[in-house]
Amino acid sequence: MAEHLSQSELDYPFKLLEYFNGFRVSKVIFSACELGVFDLLLLSQKPLSAELVAQELGASVDGIERLLDVLVGVDILEVEQIDGTACYSSTDVANLYLAKGSAKSLHDMIIYQSQTIYPLWNNMVHAVREGKNQNEKTFGISPEDIFQTIYRSEEEMLKFMGLMNSTWILDGHDIVTAFNLSCFKAMVDLGGCSGALARELSKAYPSSSVTVLDLPTVIQTARQHFSEQDDTIVFQEGDFFDGDIPPADLYILARILHDWKEEKCVQLLKKIHARCQPGGGVLLVEALLFENRRGPVMAQIFSLNMLVQTEGKEHPPSQYSNMLSFAGFHNVQVCRTGKSYDAILAIK
Repeated sequence: MAEHLSQSELDYPFKLLEYFNGFRVSKVIFSACELGVFDLLLLSQKPLSAELVAQELGASVDGIERLLDVLVGVDILEVEQIDGTACYSSTDVANLYLAKGSAKSLHDMIIYQSQTIYPLWNNMVHAVREGKNQNEKTFGISPEDIFQTIYRSEEEMLKFMGLMNSTWILDGHDIVTAFNLSCFKAMVDLGGCSGALARELSKAYPSSSVTVLDLPTVIQTARQHFSEQDDTIVFQEGDFFDGDIPPADLYILARILHDWKEEKCVQLLKKIHARCQPGGGVLLVEALLFENRRGPVMAQIFSLNMLVQTEGKEHPPSQYSNMLSFAGFHNVQVCRTGKSYDAILAIK
């Protein structure tokens, strides 16, 4: 922004004010999701008045009207006058991404952002000053074991797994097709959580077997809440840090390394390298920073989130390449998808 300030921006800080109010817009969308606004409008066969929406959702008419008006202002809802009454309906984007029942719903991602990430970010000043996560201040849980915090109850585990499921429903296809992986006949998604990314792998490479390895409680929850009738993927209980890693031609680490300090990442990569046969490989999926530190802003924001929630951070491609090389991998290839997450493929 500093290099591109126009005179008008110097005269009146429109862009800065937009940034200042960004959290308010986020909370409007979060609140509408939690209240069920988008689900109600999707199911409705006609536009609804604020009074009808409030009645259905058990909310105040005044509060709902104000909330709906902001959603219209940010182009998420539509409004029209019918017999002198303002009536609201969803846009195609809201129906596709914000209603819980949609195949591409980001509802679970939004609930996690609202109820877990948002409270953590209230302690950002402490995180920056201390250089450590804020799980203790935010949730009263030890900062040492980050997944003890993330999985601190069945409800919280389901929220996190819902977040991951939404992420890969949205970004999974671009990730699994960033490289041609058809030569890898046995794939294991380490820390594959709900299995959403594994399903995208299975769809793209139907002749390959795909296994999800995760902690026993995660696998049991995935089987109970996220299994699909036509699943071809296999769930396997295990701990890729402390237990055995099953044999495979390709190991996937999707949003895993950014959780941990570099020495722990290298330790895991060395373990995978030792398990790999020659010609086998590892696929890393992360939000890659630019080498010149000028973005992408989403990856930079994710890196701040790693500070406030985990032990890790986001890295530029060179950092991951160095870790992979140190672990023994070579022929490192990088693919920027242009979306939230990028892919790095390395071969033994």
